Amino acid sequence: MEEIASLPSADRRRIARLLLPWFAEHHRRLPWRETRDLYRIWVSEIMLQQTQVAAVIPYYERFLAEFPTAQDLASAVEEQVLRQWEGLGYYRRARQLHAAAKKIVDVHSGQFPGEFELVRALPGIGRYTAGAILSIGLDQKLPILEANTIRLLSRLTAFRGDTTSTPGQKFLWTVAEQVLPTKKVGQFNQALMELGSQICTPRQPKCEECPLATICRARELGLTASIPAPKKPKQFEDVVEAAVVIRRGSKVFVRRRGADERWAGMWDFPRFGSTASAGHRSRVQSLAEHTSELTGIAFEGAELLTTLKHGVTRFRITLHCYQAKFAGTRKTPSAAKGEQAWLRVGALEALPLSVTARKIARMLAAS
Repeated sequence: MEEIASLPSADRRRIARLLLPWFAEHHRRLPWRETRDLYRIWVSEIMLQQTQVAAVIPYYERFLAEFPTAQDLASAVEEQVLRQWEGLGYYRRARQLHAAAKKIVDVHSGQFPGEFELVRALPGIGRYTAGAILSIGLDQKLPILEANTIRLLSRLTAFRGDTTSTPGQKFLWTVAEQVLPTKKVGQFNQALMELGSQICTPRQPKCEECPLATICRARELGLTASIPAPKKPKQFEDVVEAAVVIRRGSKVFVRRRGADERWAGMWDFPRFGSTASAGHRSRVQSLAEHTSELTGIAFEGAELLTTLKHGVTRFRITLHCYQAKFAGTRKTPSAAKGEQAWLRVGALEALPLSVTARKIARMLAAS
């Protein structure tokens, strides 16, 4: 990492004096900013990981209406938790949240812990999340570092190195700690994130509106557009899959995805990988073989119902969904895994489904 000076001590002291009044006047009213309850702050921080604020708000409100305390969350079955999380994606977050709630009840008598190391010991909580929860909820003097503050601190210090490298992370964590005020740490950390999100944006930052413009080294050097150093473009992989809705009278067949599958714990129609070059006949034959092998269910008369396109992490998926009739049950194969059930279409509304399975279920209900 290139040698670079951190912020001068005088500038570090000025940051809070400049930033806190700006935040008081310009901050967005968000539901998790109306509480100091550690449990509620924790839920918001987990939901906000890799998810836009606007998308999180309705989920946050519904989730807390269903699970207002750690005890309520711990006592719920995983299926309930996943149903409330459905659509937010990255379902591992929900499962870790559930596991952590159980630990809070078992180890901490249902009270969210107030010590950094105890918070870090909970499933799914890293250094940033622990610092955010305890600084916002208890005003503990703990630094934070996430996408918005990484960008902001990189520009303030004109750091041109790799922000994801070990030296880069060490440098930025040090700066995040150095700029902390002695009071109102929670507001200060929220102000850093708000400034990064609303003003110090990745492209075309609003420098003329920034309360820290006079001490921003990247602005002084004309490097705002090139800091932070650009990340490597994300490489997407095109994937083709096939799914089948098997009907038996008024019911359809669904299965719960196993722990080693994408969307673990969610319910779905039988779904398997396919190839872009496969035609209708070969795709249906492969789908029938895989379905029989995994579930013991045979079907016949498959017809294309719909084709859906969606993205999951680094995958761009084309899903060909077929509709077919139940043709019998074969001997349950040794490869079978997970729960499976025949349900009326209306009953699918209560289950946690993958995004595409939910679209298909609602299509079936509408028809």
